[in-house]
Amino acid sequence: MKHKDNYKDIIDLPRHVSANRAHMSVGDRAAQFSPFAALKGFDDEIDEAARITEERIELDDARVEELNETLLLLEEQNGEFPSVKITYFCPDGKKSGGKYLVASGRLKKLDAYDRTLTLESGICVPFEDIYDLELR
Repeated sequence: MKHKDNYKDIIDLPRHVSANRAHMSVGDRAAQFSPFAALKGFDDEIDEAARITEERIELDDARVEELNETLLLLEEQNGEFPSVKITYFCPDGKKSGGKYLVASGRLKKLDAYDRTLTLESGICVPFEDIYDLELR
């Protein structure tokens, strides 16, 4: 073994301990060898691009008429609102499209001026985002 002969003069010497510097923890030593993130945030961008959104479904005239009738019925309740189940489109804040959500609960407010429905839970849905509205 030729390579052992190359280090014969130092192989049995004690390990050097610095008098000026504190001993580095195992975690700090390991961090020196962690991979370098040259493209910081790139993985987040890849994940965002891969995230799937749904397209808004365009309602036909019959569906719009049905929703309008239900909204008129609710407006006639004079503040005594029933429980409802709303399926609505929630636009995505970062890319085109969004997703459809379902919320159930007692209706708190119907605002014809702002064209929104608000549930007691605080969920506020614009009329134009409603896909389906059921009275319970």
